[in-house]
Amino acid sequence: MQIDAGISDLERIKKVEVRKIEERTLREVTVKIELERIDTQEGVMVEALLDSRVTGLVMSSEFAKKQGFKLKKLERPVNVRNVDVSFNKEGLIENMVEVNIYYQRYRERTEIDVIDGQK
Repeated sequence: MQIDAGISDLERIKKVEVRKIEERTLREVTVKIELERIDTQEGVMVEALLDSRVTGLVMSSEFAKKQGFKLKKLERPVNVRNVDVSFNKEGLIENMVEVNIYYQRYRERTEIDVIDGQK
């Protein structure tokens, strides 16, 4: 009996965690920023997701290619972990892009990791 109770408690916790993730999705905050390609100084306006629980800046490989960003190979590929701590099925981050980010009067030159499997 106690074993069954433990399993149902675990299932209940998982359901609560899923519900919390769904609630977070509903509260997404985005801002319009400009990403400027370093090599051509051409920019593209995008909506950036804030507080996505990502520990750095990321851009999908599909978006990077479509917008003409020049990919730079990382010296050492980086493992990607999902929110649930499992490894991402798309594999390692192997590339990045260097950009200028503009938001209102703010400008910052930075590197953004390029990930596969996202749009």
